[in-house]
Amino acid sequence: MLMYMTLRAQDGHVFDAYVAGAETARAGIVVIQEIFGVNSHIRDVADFFAGQGYRVIAPALFDRVQAKVELGYTPKDIQKGLDLRSEISQEQVLQDIAAAVQALDRQTSVGVVGYCWGGTLAWLAACQIPGVKAASCWYGGGLAQVANEQTTVPVQMHFGELDKSIPASDIELIRRAQPGVEMFVYAGVDHGFGCDQRGSYDKAATELARLRTISFFAKHL
Repeated sequence: MLMYMTLRAQDGHVFDAYVAGAETARAGIVVIQEIFGVNSHIRDVADFFAGQGYRVIAPALFDRVQAKVELGYTPKDIQKGLDLRSEISQEQVLQDIAAAVQALDRQTSVGVVGYCWGGTLAWLAACQIPGVKAASCWYGGGLAQVANEQTTVPVQMHFGELDKSIPASDIELIRRAQPGVEMFVYAGVDHGFGCDQRGSYDKAATELARLRTISFFAKHL
């Protein structure tokens, strides 16, 4: 049975979040969605981290515009996701992520992991949200535009070599701006390689990136 909880952001916005893992887990992870909502893929990701022993919350960031958004990966879905994202400010979405971090109040430390849009938001969360102890950012679209933000917590980033939306020049820009960030580029894979519902899915790269993410969180949370 799928488990959800209701969260309240600092500005009073009330929204849903998918929950997985034991309430008594020592550490927690906030899973930050792509532009496709808290769909079955994001729930699978949350369940994976719960299986590693974490309490996990995946906030429904599109609830500010439309409740219960679960999109697929067709061009129509992509456009719908982009339209929804455009109606939410960065300040609002970070408030919602902060509420998810705060909801893990029984855990002694909290990390964030995000994918695509969520990959960039995970970086911003590490820079701006108190209580975030570590962040793993998977193919974060737009990361180069916020690469000069500053954080004091450990961060790792994962990119696909063939990702046209995050070209090698952007990765190099991020690397120069953030020399302390642990960064991995996976040869021969494209954007969204970590989603087994997309044509760009790559099993080997996903398993390696997950292993690195789990090792990273085990060290820092």
